[in-house]
Amino acid sequence: MQLKRVVVTGLGALTPIGNNIEEYWQGLISGKSGAAPITYYDTEKHKTKFACEVKNFNIEEYIDRKEARRLDKFAQYAIVASDEAIKDSNLDLEKINKYKVGVIWGAGIGGLETFQDEVLYYAKGDGTPKFNPFFIPKMIADIAPAHISMRNGFMGPNYTTVSACASSANALIDAFNYIRLGMCDVVVSGGSEAAVTIAGMGGFNSMHALSTRNDSPETASRPFDATRDGFVLGEGAGALVLEEYEHAKARGAKIYCEIGGGGMSSDAYHLTAPHPEGIGVIAVMKNCLDDAGMKPEDVDHINTHGTSTPLGDVAELKAINAVFGKHAKTININSTKSMTGHLLGAAGAIESIASILAMKHGIIPPTINHTTFDENIDASLNLTLNVAQKRNIKVAMSNTFGFGGHNACVLFKKLEE
Repeated sequence: MQLKRVVVTGLGALTPIGNNIEEYWQGLISGKSGAAPITYYDTEKHKTKFACEVKNFNIEEYIDRKEARRLDKFAQYAIVASDEAIKDSNLDLEKINKYKVGVIWGAGIGGLETFQDEVLYYAKGDGTPKFNPFFIPKMIADIAPAHISMRNGFMGPNYTTVSACASSANALIDAFNYIRLGMCDVVVSGGSEAAVTIAGMGGFNSMHALSTRNDSPETASRPFDATRDGFVLGEGAGALVLEEYEHAKARGAKIYCEIGGGGMSSDAYHLTAPHPEGIGVIAVMKNCLDDAGMKPEDVDHINTHGTSTPLGDVAELKAINAVFGKHAKTININSTKSMTGHLLGAAGAIESIASILAMKHGIIPPTINHTTFDENIDASLNLTLNVAQKRNIKVAMSNTFGFGGHNACVLFKKLEE
């Protein structure tokens, strides 16, 4: 069977450093930090009092109030980002075969705020089970792609992938496979998350996963730095329109890049910690390269998972050295989580977008907040520290890993006609 080629024809983003693609890109290349004191609730008794919130966002600028009240924020974010991506793709919704347009979305947690608020409301009562009739439809993780499909009439495959922080990267790989196997012409894919809540922050704090640098939130996300002390929780959404190449070409679509391949693996090691030698990460990058039919020396740029955790950053860079050997020294490596924080299930989507935009513009966004070298990290690697770097990128990879040992890697390449 001849596999079909898959290209990216639309992008949309709602992030802590920009509420659309242009704002997001400008935030990335300028080294903007999205971290700030939390505004959603009183943090007085919390260990971590900051996060990367979406800013200056009013859902009623996008949908009406009645509809918005029936949506958890993670679904609101999904609608906004996907609307931008679909508009950017210039798809003619009246002419396409909607039975061959799917929506495959990623969310690691789903409607956490809805779940939290409904249970707290119940706990304050007399034990009578009084719940909002939209409680379950707002909370469940699969509801975001459902809303995207209903909003646009897309009648192809429709579901959510859940693999913790690898969720939206897995969604992209599934979308890629549906198209190259000929099962879809177009898939709207990506991910969204809205876990900056009392439960979300409290839960991650109890695991000692979050930075507690309350005196300097804007510098708290510091991947690869010797003084890193945990990740910074972020929120938002990223959306990509994936399309079969001939379908896109026939309608004269703008094409950002081609998806070359996708890899998946499992650490099979620990609930939350990566394998110290990065064996699962080695496997996922090799799987991705094999799927793309490429060699390690073909890769110019890697957007790492790079969460700013003591164990994770070291393991990932060890894995990169193991896979790429001497060529690793020539690759521009970065972590855009230094600016956006960690968007959990949406991380793979917004970081894939960052990789695609870096390829388009020939600029690698920086890894900000780096001041002190870690003796456990190879100092000869180009981690694109603190300042954006110009580079002609033909091939870029995006790594995303999740609790439970879920690993996903997506490879993007400049389109060759």
